[in-house]
Amino acid sequence: MPALATGAGHEPGLYELLAALPSQLQPHVSRPEDNTFLQDMFGERSLHSLVKIHELLQHYEGSKPIPVLGNAAALANELSEQLEGKTTNGEIKELLQILAKPYVKSLLSVHDMVAQKSYDPELPPLPEDLDDDEESVKIIRLVKNKEPLGATIRRNDHTGAIFVARIMKGGAADRSGLIHVGDELKEVNGIPVDDKKPEEIIRILAQSQGAITFKVVPGIKEEVPSKEPKVFVKALFDYDPKEDKAIPCKEAGLAFKKGSILQIMSQDDATWWQARHEGEANPRAGLIPSKQFQERRFALRRPAATLPFQRTSSRRSSGFRRSFRLSRRDKKTNKSMYECKKSEMYDMADVPTYEEVTSYCRQSGDKHRLVVLVGPTGVGMNELKRKLLISDPQHFSVTIPHTSRAKRSQESDGVEYHFISKHLFETDIHNSKFIEYGEYKGNYYGTSLDSIRSVLSKNKVCLLDVQPHTLKHLRTAEFKPYVVFVKPPAIERLRETRQNAKIISGKDDKGSAKSFTEEDFQEMMRMAQMMETQYGHLFEKVIVNDDLSTAFGELRLALKKVEMETHWVPVSWTHS
Repeated sequence: MPALATGAGHEPGLYELLAALPSQLQPHVSRPEDNTFLQDMFGERSLHSLVKIHELLQHYEGSKPIPVLGNAAALANELSEQLEGKTTNGEIKELLQILAKPYVKSLLSVHDMVAQKSYDPELPPLPEDLDDDEESVKIIRLVKNKEPLGATIRRNDHTGAIFVARIMKGGAADRSGLIHVGDELKEVNGIPVDDKKPEEIIRILAQSQGAITFKVVPGIKEEVPSKEPKVFVKALFDYDPKEDKAIPCKEAGLAFKKGSILQIMSQDDATWWQARHEGEANPRAGLIPSKQFQERRFALRRPAATLPFQRTSSRRSSGFRRSFRLSRRDKKTNKSMYECKKSEMYDMADVPTYEEVTSYCRQSGDKHRLVVLVGPTGVGMNELKRKLLISDPQHFSVTIPHTSRAKRSQESDGVEYHFISKHLFETDIHNSKFIEYGEYKGNYYGTSLDSIRSVLSKNKVCLLDVQPHTLKHLRTAEFKPYVVFVKPPAIERLRETRQNAKIISGKDDKGSAKSFTEEDFQEMMRMAQMMETQYGHLFEKVIVNDDLSTAFGELRLALKKVEMETHWVPVSWTHS
């Protein structure tokens, strides 16, 4: 450490001498290991800190303000008595009136209280019954209010000793800088802890208020403060430490909800991370399960049929949706397939734990974020898209799908569809050019990635609705999708609002529109629940389509905020 600068005629302090000592001793040390020992000993950070504190205390002792007197109130009374008979003088009369005022008397009384009180720290006396061969101990006194101490303890299974297992970032123990991981706890408020279980010690600490005195044997090595960059994650599941039987200390746990943004304060423990809610004033961290630990627990709870690596060569769905959907009659007579791009990657969509995120705000000139609507058939996504397109056709647009069927007389290529041959369509499927596609009555229909790029390149907002399992293939730095889940209201409200509405089974079958049935309502509710359960961690906005005008207003406002405000997005979208 560099020595403190000294002025002319200034006697060097202990800190300066200590810093210069290794270089002064070096010519007299012959063995390299001795020189290393001296460098390590005199370069010890804690030793330098202790000497600095010592010098600051000495400086305070020499420069602290000392009251001139401690009996100002009594002196004022005595002065008033002596001047009582001299009220003919105007100035003396005014002085007596001032000294008689209640607030002046109170001020002088408070002055005396402060002057007579000693504010020097009072340390507890060292125990007198220490054995000569006992290990070096630290006596630590912390002031604890209603907040937890911010440390967890564990018992050594072999020796029975109680050790500090972790220090919670920002907690009382961490802020004090006096307690460290690895310290052995001997006493709490004079109570020996050798024969106590960790739960009993925690109970003593929880019931203690004000000053708490610890007797500890320092660990072998103190932790070096970490200077890692800030890490933020988006929680993809709900967590309540009170319900977690595995957490080492429920009181130290941090509860959060799906979608919460957490700042990770420490990942030193492979099983339990330390985190705090982003934006909260409270600096204290809490325990949360690590990503790896939560993934293992999540995988163990999942049925075997849904484990992440079990893939099939293709995906079947309940039929085509939106423009590609089949009616129930057609499903019985047609073999239909609805596929999306395949991925053998073990990804976050399969095991929803945490996703590292960063703040992002669209800059002028950047392409718009892709807007993806997800929801069950009949919930009203087409109506919402249509209202957006009508509200601002220069700002919003939709993709033009591809098909292998023949162009009809009233159709134009690139307007209703991009018409391509079946062979070319199959080649594009093989080359993964479609985000999703299907076959209907012997013809292919699909949405290509290039059709999305075409809209975005025109500086327009691309509106897209897809099957939810395709979302993970759209979540890239190129598209930065903003995913909106359009959710149906309660089934009673659904029956009320859709009683006169029609459901269209397919874009090419506009004449097949039919009224909603009870079976349609039940299917809509079932699919909505399934989508929210399996893919809810990917949704950034949930809109309940109870009333179309209200839902449209909510969607329009959300999309404005996406363009103007800062949002949390996966870190890979900005560091690709």
